[in-house]
Amino acid sequence: MKLTLPPVLSLNAGYVDTAGFLALQGLFTAHVTGNFVTLGAALVLGTTGVIAKLSALPLFCLVVLLTRLASRGLSGRRLPALRLLLGLKLLLLVLGATMAIHFGPFTDGDARTALATGMALVAAMAIQNAVHRIHLGSAPATTLMTGSTTQIMIDLADLAAGLPIEKRPLILGRLQRAAISVGVFAIGCAAAALAYAEWGVWCFFVPPLLASVALVLRIEEYEKPA
Repeated sequence: MKLTLPPVLSLNAGYVDTAGFLALQGLFTAHVTGNFVTLGAALVLGTTGVIAKLSALPLFCLVVLLTRLASRGLSGRRLPALRLLLGLKLLLLVLGATMAIHFGPFTDGDARTALATGMALVAAMAIQNAVHRIHLGSAPATTLMTGSTTQIMIDLADLAAGLPIEKRPLILGRLQRAAISVGVFAIGCAAAALAYAEWGVWCFFVPPLLASVALVLRIEEYEKPA
């Protein structure tokens, strides 16, 4: 299978989300709306991380907004917006990894060092979410798998019910792309869990490596006016 940008992004998102959840007292860094659930649990159980979970969504929204504006500005100047934004995401992942390794492990999710680490990772994943919507709209989601899983089941049902022969290639192609996205996201989650169990906060050195791989892939085909 040819290595392309969307699966690498899905792999990294699954890894970052799981590693962040394990290391930062239940903070979702990619699936930020999941923090509403863990926030409720933290309030009831008296665990830490309340401030981080409250801060994640506003920061995520702000970064998405700024990413959209930056993408429009860069594209208007005929600069490689997608590559530059993915480069910024890489820098944020490096920052998050450096803080996690230097200051971790974190027993208090609301400590300043844990909060700074978590917000760096949230910002990185916000950029990935935004660039997917802007530049990779035809590709399956790379951070949220519920929609892709739903589409897989719908396509399987349509295939089982029988489709006109001319529609089958379209459905099969979409099904394959969605299945790859969900599969590599799950692999990223499993890899992060194993890495955290084995290496603790040192597991955070992997996301910058994956982000670097994304940057060296041929991404010009995904560039389009923002």
